[in-house]
Amino acid sequence: MEKENPTRKIRIEKIVLSVGGIGEDLEKGVSLLKILTGRKPAKMKSHKRIPTLGVRPKLEVGAVVTIRKDIDTLLKRLLQSIDNKLRKKQISENNFSFGIKEYIEIPGMEYQREIGVIGLDVTVVFKRAGRRVMLRKIKSGRIPKKQRITKEEIIKFMEENYKTEFR
Repeated sequence: MEKENPTRKIRIEKIVLSVGGIGEDLEKGVSLLKILTGRKPAKMKSHKRIPTLGVRPKLEVGAVVTIRKDIDTLLKRLLQSIDNKLRKKQISENNFSFGIKEYIEIPGMEYQREIGVIGLDVTVVFKRAGRRVMLRKIKSGRIPKKQRITKEEIIKFMEENYKTEFR
């Protein structure tokens, strides 16, 4: 009878919701994230100049909200909007991402006239115990490869806990 190592247990660290846009589109995205999460989004500024897109340095081009509490209910709602189906290429080491084309597809969300039709990106980040060793400022250390979470482990975790299908 072998016990499972508690430091090998996979957990969801955070969910990151993001919206891109410039000017009025960005303000609509910010209000969407506020309604969806109840938190104030942080605006992201560009560092590069991209003339074809009309982007210049220090121009606000996106908004982001990070959720670390009550992840379960929100993730289930977001996965329902894409019918609990993900592609294997949407998964990378330690996380997976997917896009929602229209926020109306999320259960419990109603159409807001002032926002219009807009989509958002969702990133779910996983962790194991001991990840802080790498992230902390003082005496930060390296984490071995086995402490990182592979595609296969994420697929297994999502199928068991959220009944997600992978293509």
